[in-house]
Amino acid sequence: MTSFLGMTRPPVGFGPGSQPDAEEEGLEYLPMPSGMRIYEPHLPEVADPARSAAALELLERLRSALAGWAAGQEIRLPLDGLDAPALSLVDEALGEGEVSVLVERAGDRLEIQEAALAGVWRVRPAGTGGRTGETLLVGAFPRVALNRAFPAAAGRRPAAEGAPAGLMNGLPILVELLDRSAAWTRGDAPHAVNFSLLPHTPEDLAFVEERLGQGATTILSRGYGNCRVTATATPNVWWVRYYNSVDTLILNTVEIVDVPAVVCAAAEDIADSAERLGEILSAIGGSGLTGERA
Repeated sequence: MTSFLGMTRPPVGFGPGSQPDAEEEGLEYLPMPSGMRIYEPHLPEVADPARSAAALELLERLRSALAGWAAGQEIRLPLDGLDAPALSLVDEALGEGEVSVLVERAGDRLEIQEAALAGVWRVRPAGTGGRTGETLLVGAFPRVALNRAFPAAAGRRPAAEGAPAGLMNGLPILVELLDRSAAWTRGDAPHAVNFSLLPHTPEDLAFVEERLGQGATTILSRGYGNCRVTATATPNVWWVRYYNSVDTLILNTVEIVDVPAVVCAAAEDIADSAERLGEILSAIGGSGLTGERA
């Protein structure tokens, strides 16, 4: 073999088969979320404005509530006074948004759905028959879902003792979460523990989940992939888990906060909702119900 710069063999990386084939697959990455949901206005048809007056009046009051909303407020608009056609018109105008909430505790169940207008929430008690007790709420997130999230017995600190053998980081993680929960007060910055980056074993995760317990509130946000938020039985401690579009877990965290920001409507979104509802009302003929709008 002819020498190459004094070498009797070609250097590594030269010659047939040393480079990747052009047809070979590249690196494989975990599929990321796709199919982001965006706001798409829906304009219901109003065949008889006179028969739809109650629904249009409610929507106008809702628009006023959105326009006048301030941080920390929650405004309630009961729907009990509307008949079936009026409720149907309200349903069409509001649509369905990204966030769904289920609150379950003994003998009590609430279903909450955000409208397509951010900051507008439909609260419906389950098991009451029909749509009795259904209410619209305007706010960042329904307080009722927070007030019922953590069991009354959660004032007792879960035990960190008696950890099973074979744990790696489960016990110190649990102690950190319990200390943060006990010290947290409203207005504190959120504290997060990211299990996706923290060294831990399946036994660690199972231990922490079992000791934190299970609360009453479960939240699903479908804005970009899926985010599932579940209350633990420990005050202000939430599991926040992100999944991609093929339902693979891509981020697993615990947050100590009153409610994780990912499921809340921002003040800017609520202001936008007021404008959008005003446009919907104008388009379906509701602009003249209460005179000139603010």
